[in-house]
Amino acid sequence: MSQGATPSTMIRRRGFLLVLSSPSGAGKTTITRRLLERDPSLSLSVSVTTRPRRSSEIDGRDYHFIDQATFERMVAGDELLEHATVFANSYGTPRQPIEDAIAAGRDIVTDIDWQGTQQVSARLSADLVTIFILPPTPQALEARLRTRAQDSDAVVAQRLAKSSEEMSHWPEYAYVIVNDDLERSVADAQAILTAERLKRERQTGLADFVTRLRGG
Repeated sequence: MSQGATPSTMIRRRGFLLVLSSPSGAGKTTITRRLLERDPSLSLSVSVTTRPRRSSEIDGRDYHFIDQATFERMVAGDELLEHATVFANSYGTPRQPIEDAIAAGRDIVTDIDWQGTQQVSARLSADLVTIFILPPTPQALEARLRTRAQDSDAVVAQRLAKSSEEMSHWPEYAYVIVNDDLERSVADAQAILTAERLKRERQTGLADFVTRLRGG
């Protein structure tokens, strides 16, 4: 709630899905987590994946870890807004929690790749806000991949080789942030979130609110 707002002056609005994409290591996951820490009204879309759980991850918080058969059943049942196979593992975004949140006026965030964003865009259209995160240099991207120590040298090489193709899709996004300073990048993403919430077309209760202001 904004400063000075009361329940009687809050305006009904429609929520949206905020998507952050980037090549691996450019910062989309870190920025997403910082946004969630700063904004309690923002919730996370937890993706499903068939990849093994890392030691630092918690099922249901970082991902819903499922087997391939379950994943294929979800695809066949149209339960995913988007899905893709990356480095031999399958990922997908559950549809129902996002559609329910948007209809209730709540905002939800996810970090997915450009292929997933294209699929979501075809289904959500006006309810989607997209940000692409770029690294400041190729060297910084490689350093971040190696510093996080989550993948083998072979996987790091694969991710670096794929990054050029991934970065070529930046024009498909509404906003682009160069992540040369994490705190500034998070602040920029928060500013985008705030501005999108104030868009006239998203404030579905605005006409009624103005009518009351005018004494109607």
